[in-house]
Amino acid sequence: MSLLKKNYHSDRQKALKAGQKEGKFPLAVNRVRKEYLNGERIAVDDMSLNIREHEVTAMIGPSGCGKTTILRLMAGLEFPTRGNVESFGLPIDGPAPERGLVFQAYTSFPWLTVIENVQHGVAIQGYSKVEQRERAEHYLELVHLTDFANAYPDELSGGMKQRVAIARALAQDPNILLLDEPFGALDAQVTWEMEEMVVEICEDTDKTIVLVTHDIQEAIYLADRIIFFTRQPGRIKEDISMEFKKGRRFKKKEDLLTEPGYVEMEKHLYTLMREEIQGPLS
Repeated sequence: MSLLKKNYHSDRQKALKAGQKEGKFPLAVNRVRKEYLNGERIAVDDMSLNIREHEVTAMIGPSGCGKTTILRLMAGLEFPTRGNVESFGLPIDGPAPERGLVFQAYTSFPWLTVIENVQHGVAIQGYSKVEQRERAEHYLELVHLTDFANAYPDELSGGMKQRVAIARALAQDPNILLLDEPFGALDAQVTWEMEEMVVEICEDTDKTIVLVTHDIQEAIYLADRIIFFTRQPGRIKEDISMEFKKGRRFKKKEDLLTEPGYVEMEKHLYTLMREEIQGPLS
């Protein structure tokens, strides 16, 4: 890493820590509008949203409502047409180490082993080879892939590939983990196993997590808070706290299903989804 880059990252980290101490939000979306095709398509409009520290926030809504657009703005992969997005009070001007991102598609480098894939993100931050190895081993243990450290991605199942992607993001020690429908391509059994792993990660790392999902049950299980989007152009239809969970996270998904208030929450979210797809019921 060049001296210029090191100084930039060092100064940014200091500014982020200062913002954190001042109680600024990990992510703040301020009156954002995002247009495509020279304004012919408006993905989100007048969107304001503050993400609270150490919470899991799920963004759901009908297809095409702009939830992935907002996540990409938070990641710094795209920029608003109007408004701004901040992290701990600093404008987001591109991807940065404090924000880890996991996509739905598998993103491992096929020519690197599992542990080399996890080390890659750490290496570009300037850690020594010993530190890279130690961090990679720690996070592979966290996602239960220690026994596959020397395997190549094409030797892994889809669920394992996503575990590699999550370990690689975590190894960079981001303040915020952004998940873009990370289990959408997996079968039902692997999906709930991965969801339970995310709960475990929440307990072990205390990260701030923002999750985009189309799955209502997944949102209820993982989230402390759900942001429900209207159909395009996306706006916030409802900001919902998972109060019925009483601050608990459930290590087994089935334990949540019998919790008082679960059925009512699921029914409410399905009603919101139906309203956005079909219009209000008479």
